[in-house]
Amino acid sequence: MNEFQQLRDVLSQSVLDNNFVKLTLSKPIRKSDGLPNVYIRLVKIKGAELLQFTYHYTTNDKVKNYSLQEAIAELEVLLLENFRAATLFTLTNDLLVFISKKKKVSYKKNAPSFKNKLPETHDKPKERLAQAGGYLEYLGITDKNGRVIPKMADKYRQINKYLEIIEGLLKSTKLPQKINIVDMGSGKGYLTFALYDYLVNQKKHNATVTGIELRKGLVDYCNDVAQKSEFKNLSFVAQPIQEYDNNKIDILIALHACDTATDDAIYRGLVSKSELIICAPCCHKQIRQQVKGKEQESPLLKYGIFKERQFEMVTDTIRALILEKNNYNTKVFEFISNEHTRKNVMLVGTKSSKNIDVSKVETKITALKEAYQIEQHYLETLL
Repeated sequence: MNEFQQLRDVLSQSVLDNNFVKLTLSKPIRKSDGLPNVYIRLVKIKGAELLQFTYHYTTNDKVKNYSLQEAIAELEVLLLENFRAATLFTLTNDLLVFISKKKKVSYKKNAPSFKNKLPETHDKPKERLAQAGGYLEYLGITDKNGRVIPKMADKYRQINKYLEIIEGLLKSTKLPQKINIVDMGSGKGYLTFALYDYLVNQKKHNATVTGIELRKGLVDYCNDVAQKSEFKNLSFVAQPIQEYDNNKIDILIALHACDTATDDAIYRGLVSKSELIICAPCCHKQIRQQVKGKEQESPLLKYGIFKERQFEMVTDTIRALILEKNNYNTKVFEFISNEHTRKNVMLVGTKSSKNIDVSKVETKITALKEAYQIEQHYLETLL
């Protein structure tokens, strides 16, 4: 199409003049294609300059390298069939390309967004830590060919994000040669299986993983999948968190354990002096019920939705402070994007050898409780 002549010319000239930065394609015509965007950059492979296309599918990334002429041809196909917008970034200016529903092409020039070029190295696409294999198929995340089933794409993304977090946490945690991990409130076991596969099969750690879950049907299901997957040191037990009694827990995990079950799990981690405590709290009811009917001074607490969120934050802040009081370095961060779930906060405690000023932490906890007229946090009663 002649309408793309300006894009062809500017792209070719920017590569020739050595001021090409990158090119992005966005605004997909059909979401059902599962291809939200494509990123294009210049790479050097065996001395040859090529344009590298990274196709960011919802379930995986694909990378292809093209010569300049091949890249232009591929670009035109993508802009006619898949996308409604492109931005070509150069050191001279940014060229914005828009394609209407009737395939009319328009352009706009902006001041340059970049002052420097990107490094011309041949980067591999981001590694997926959850490798296609038996357990993903048994759990219904991938098909027999190892492809992610579209409706499970969010769960697959969550698993990989979880393993990225675990990978980072383990680098700063001192663990014994034989690691005992307990996952409290393991549910259907998606993350429990992924963790076992990553630690034992990929990283070759000597680890035993136990999933604790109340629902016997899920426990039987998970034990069956563990057996099929030949995960010999992974097992699931049907019992309440409060009744689980093991003095040796090196890593304690409780993801989306409801209400005070999170506190029961943290308590078990504290009692066993776990090196790492990882929680994604859920259903914060205990403090809400305790302050019901009490007049709160803060205008933030006038509206129900703000009140709910505020008391979620208060509950988790007190949990973090109690962990600090017990010699843990704590951090709270977003686990996965809000677009997938609002229950997306992760609270992590890493065992520390530093001397902690207990009275200072207690003062912070007391001040919070007084500010919100809280009598006691459930985790305090356990301790």
